[in-house]
This record gives sequence, structure tokens and C-alpha cells, in this order.
Amino acid sequence: MIGEVDSAPAPASPAPARRLLRATAPRLVAGFTAAGVLVTLGLAVAIALMARERATVVAIDQVTQIATATAHGVVEPQLSDGLLSGDPDAIRAVDDAVRRAVLGHSLFRVNVWDADGRIVYSDRPGEIGERHDLDEGERRALAGTEQQAGVAEDGSGSGRVLEVYTGVRTPDGTPLLYEAYFRYDAVVEAGWDAWRSFAPLSVGALLLLELVQVPLAVVLARKLQRRERQRERLLRHAVEASTAERRRIAQDLHDGVVQELTGITYGLDASRLRGGSESTVVTESATRLRESIGSLRTLLVDIYPPNLTQEGLGPALHDLAGGLRRRGLDVTVALGTVDAVGPAEAALLYRAAQEAVRNVVSHAGARTVTVTLAADPSRWELAVSDDGRGFDPTGTAARQADGHLGLRAIADLVDDAGGTVDVRSAPGAGTTVTVRVPRP
Repeated sequence: MIGEVDSAPAPASPAPARRLLRATAPRLVAGFTAAGVLVTLGLAVAIALMARERATVVAIDQVTQIATATAHGVVEPQLSDGLLSGDPDAIRAVDDAVRRAVLGHSLFRVNVWDADGRIVYSDRPGEIGERHDLDEGERRALAGTEQQAGVAEDGSGSGRVLEVYTGVRTPDGTPLLYEAYFRYDAVVEAGWDAWRSFAPLSVGALLLLELVQVPLAVVLARKLQRRERQRERLLRHAVEASTAERRRIAQDLHDGVVQELTGITYGLDASRLRGGSESTVVTESATRLRESIGSLRTLLVDIYPPNLTQEGLGPALHDLAGGLRRRGLDVTVALGTVDAVGPAEAALLYRAAQEAVRNVVSHAGARTVTVTLAADPSRWELAVSDDGRGFDPTGTAARQADGHLGLRAIADLVDDAGGTVDVRSAPGAGTTVTVRVPRP
């Protein structure tokens, strides 16, 4: 032996990747839930604001209708021409009706104006006779063409009030302006009452939607986590398989072709020094070179068969068996219908057969090998059997720990494809590796 081949370094530990995977799902679910809660709260606030605004508009319409009803149903029938001249009896008649049927908690003040902007009646007697300029809206209300409503600050310290103006007439047809003051906080409260009547339903629907989405997020996060674990496992197996493949190729070259070529070199040097027959040396060297070329071809086929994609799985398996025959083994190949094997399934089945054959060469000490490929409507079944020394299956873990990772990597790849790998063996009874791959 020229020397020993160094072992390739072991792949880096996947522990950081596993920690990342464990943290991914909780972070996704927490982020999704937090985003959902924020969106729900935002929608609830938006609904509250829109509902309050709409309810406030409705409440203003309602108080406007109340002002119209009290103006035409209560105050207008009590109006008389004496009110315009300040007749105490006319004022008293209106005041009695206002205090009896108009004033209340929300409607707390009433004024009646003439066309000149003079107050001819007020529930606050001290204001009767005061004059104010009527604006354009108030004059349209006085003429009876439309009603006016607006928010203002009450000068008496009552805070914000809602003023409603509507036109009324005396018995002889003189137009007057009826003004009603409503507490604005009552209008706002009416808006909140309307919101509270349907807010639980809308917010409850949003919360229910959130509760439905969170389990879905958990399921999606778990699926993502499983896929990440599968990807990490495939990456680890790829690194392990690549390391083992490099080690095997280096070992084959070192123990095979390199040794042969080195031996030829030593033989040529020795013949030259002895002065032996050149024809004998050339003949022996040519023979050993042909054997080395055959070994290199076998190694190339082992690395990747060129006819797997061009001619299919059958010829590739026959070439694989040819390598065993060159090593002196008796090989039988029995193939079923293999024309329909897809490229992905063919590559997987070939890799499984290749790994099983390598184990025969490296460990079995067998004399005969049988390679069979069969099919049924649901799956492909490949079996590689030998009559070698066999092994105790309970010791497989120790063999894997020793560096025999090929079958484990193949089993994981087949499992990811939905198939199975079955290894049956016993000491002195040979080994059978059966691979089943589902049809697409």
C-alpha cells in the first residue's frame, strides 16, 4: 500500500438549524395573531367612528323632526297676533304650551322670532324684545322653504347645543321663526346608543374570524416547519452522501488504479535494472493497463451511468451487474417491464441498487448476486440478493455509526418519495435489500 486515504470531515452539526426550525412556527403564529388582533382593533375603531357619525346624523334628523312636531303641533296653534305687539296674554298662552308639552331634558330652550330678528317669545322672559340679525339660512327657514340645524356654543354656559330653526305662522299668516335648543351631549349619546346596539355583533364577528384564522395559521406554520425539517434532513443526507461518495472514490482509486499503475512503474524499473526481455515487460504492462482501464470504466459507471437517462433503467442495471461480473461474481439480472419508469423513479431505483451492490462488494463476501425488478399497478419493486456472510440486523446502528451511511441515506430518500426499504439478513444466510417506490 502506498498510504492511507484520509477520512473526509464530518458535516457540520445541524443543531443551529433545528433551533431555528423550532423557533419558526411560534414566531409565525405569534406574528400572524398579533397582526390579526391589530387589524381587528383597527376595524373595530373604524366601525365605531363610522357608526357614531352615522348615528349622530340620524339623531340630528330625529331632533329636527321633534322640533318640527313641537313647532307645528304645540306652539303654532297658540300663536296670536297679540304676540307681535307683546300682549302678556298671548305670551302667557305660548309659554304655558311650551312648558307643558315642549321643554324637557334634551329640548331645553325655545325662542320665537319675527322677520326683523326680534324675539317675540322666549322661555327666558328677560330675552323677549332682544334683536339679532338673521342670517341667510334662518331667513329661508322663516320663509318656510327649508329647515336649518347647526351646532353652536350656548352663551349661557350650557356647552355645545344643537339649534333647530323652522318656520311657523300666526293666524293671519304672519311668518315667524321657531328656534329650539337641544343638548348636544344627548345627540352624541343617541349616537353611542345606536352604535352599542350593533357593535357587539360586528366586533364579535371580527373576533370570531380571528379565532378561526389562528388555528389555520398554526396548521400552516406546522406544515412549513415539517417542510423545513425535511429540507434540512435532505441537505444533511446530501452532505453525508457526498462525503461518503468522495471517500469511496478516493479509496477505489487508491486501492485499485493507483496501486496498479504504481506496480507497472515498479515492474518497468525492475526490468530495466535486470535487463530482462522487453516483450515480456510490455505484455505484462499492457495486461495490467487494460485491467486499470476496466477499473476506471467501472468507477465511471458507478459515479453516474451515462445510459440511465438515454437508454433507461434496464441497461443501467445490466452495466451495474457487469461491474460485479468483472470482480468474479456470478450475477443474475431479472427485469420486468421497465419502459414506463420515469426519470426520477429510475434515478432513485438505480441509486438503491448501486448502494446495495457496493455493500455486496465491500462487506458480503458473496459468490452470487441476483438483481430483480418487478412492477404492479401501484409501485416498482427492486431487490438485490446475495449469498454472502450476512449480518445481524440489530447491529445496523453500529454499522451506520462506523460510516456505512449509504443505506440510511437511500432509505430516507425513498421514504420522502413515499416508498419503503426493507433489509433482510442473518449471519451466514446472505442479505436481501428490497426497495419499493410508488408509481406517480
